[in-house]
Amino acid sequence: MKAVLAYVMVAMCWLSPVSWADDYQTVEWPDLMPAEDLEALLNRPEWIDEVPEGGEADQMPPAGDGIAGLPEDDPYSRALRSATTVPEFDQKNIRIPGFVVPLVFDDQQRIIEFLLVPFFGACIHLPPPPPNQVIYAKFEEGIILDALYDPFWVSGHLTIELVETDLSQAAYQMRVDEMGLYAE
Repeated sequence: MKAVLAYVMVAMCWLSPVSWADDYQTVEWPDLMPAEDLEALLNRPEWIDEVPEGGEADQMPPAGDGIAGLPEDDPYSRALRSATTVPEFDQKNIRIPGFVVPLVFDDQQRIIEFLLVPFFGACIHLPPPPPNQVIYAKFEEGIILDALYDPFWVSGHLTIELVETDLSQAAYQMRVDEMGLYAE
């Protein structure tokens, strides 16, 4: 009887509708930046919208530099370079959508270290996002990408730690447990 009960309990756990993803808090990119940084980015100076596209003032400065015409201590300029994090996410298991910027490959050409960023082209075709919008990720299992423009759901253990790479700074680091193509 005890053996039957044990089998039933194991089967109930195995057939349980609770998914692996339930162990992770789903997070959106704005959640990873302090409210004052988000507010500054949402309220950029009006004159920026009037800069002629392709003109000299439209050129992006090197990563980490401010915007020409804005003082370094301007809230918008500061938010573009901010590494200020949200302490509540330190040592948390999260699930977040994003794009992969490969950094390190294993001998089978799987990506095992990468930057996770909120939009396609960040750090490659476009300047990097603020450090608090970049996650340095390590995925022991590795992944082979079919295309860089594919977004992914990435689940893992997030920590607050500033990491410097050749492409960008990241204010967060993640030990990746699972990745899959993004689907709503």
